[in-house]
Amino acid sequence: MTATEGKHVMELQGTRALVTGAGHGIGRGIALGLAAAGADVVVHYGKSADAAARTVAEIEELGRKAIAVGADVTSTAEVNRLLDETIGFLGGLDVLVCNAGHLIGRVKVEEMTDEHFQQVVDVNLGATFRTTRAAIPHLAQSANPRIVTMSSLAAHNGGGPGSVVYAAAKAGVRGFTKGLAKELGPRGITVNSVAPGYIAETAFHQTFSTTEAQANMVAGTPIGRAGQVEDVANAVRFLALPSSGYLTGITIDIDGGTWPR
Repeated sequence: MTATEGKHVMELQGTRALVTGAGHGIGRGIALGLAAAGADVVVHYGKSADAAARTVAEIEELGRKAIAVGADVTSTAEVNRLLDETIGFLGGLDVLVCNAGHLIGRVKVEEMTDEHFQQVVDVNLGATFRTTRAAIPHLAQSANPRIVTMSSLAAHNGGGPGSVVYAAAKAGVRGFTKGLAKELGPRGITVNSVAPGYIAETAFHQTFSTTEAQANMVAGTPIGRAGQVEDVANAVRFLALPSSGYLTGITIDIDGGTWPR
């Protein structure tokens, strides 16, 4: 059963959520999963306005409020505008999911320019920092404030060829999550992360992983299958629940037990 099929348990009724990078793939699944549990959602997108509009329509079909907001998450001014529009639409913020991020391209370190390095770090770790920073004052006013960041299996195993800097940025997200959990704990804001492994049918793997590489990833998974978007969405929804309030600073690996990490 997917996050949007069958029963809709309203565990997050009235929750106000912002999901970055929510037009398609994992972000879309997270947004739909939160909506299916009762949340109203701001769907952030970078470039895919049409995809974000479709996500909004699907959320509205679930009976929840939603709006799409485009913003460049590598820009402080754009991120601040994103939060202003979010608060204007939702009236507050309870859950922030920092999903926006991208490999950009497989480039070996010896062939990488300073500009490419900075871009990879900025769109993954930098975007998480900027969005979180802008959201904290609003989350501090919530009764059940939650931050969920997006790390990766690559943070454990260094990623594949040409993805060294992406792996480093995602490892940075994990460290950022742990440190921020300590910083915000006294204010009642929990900060956790999910680290997906091979999630099938996402643009990321369709673009950057060969068919052979995808088969090898499945073969290295004890569960014996590729991950699905709903697997990640279910973990994020769990971390957003009021009942998860004593969990903070953790990373949940959504990788079917992939080994070695």
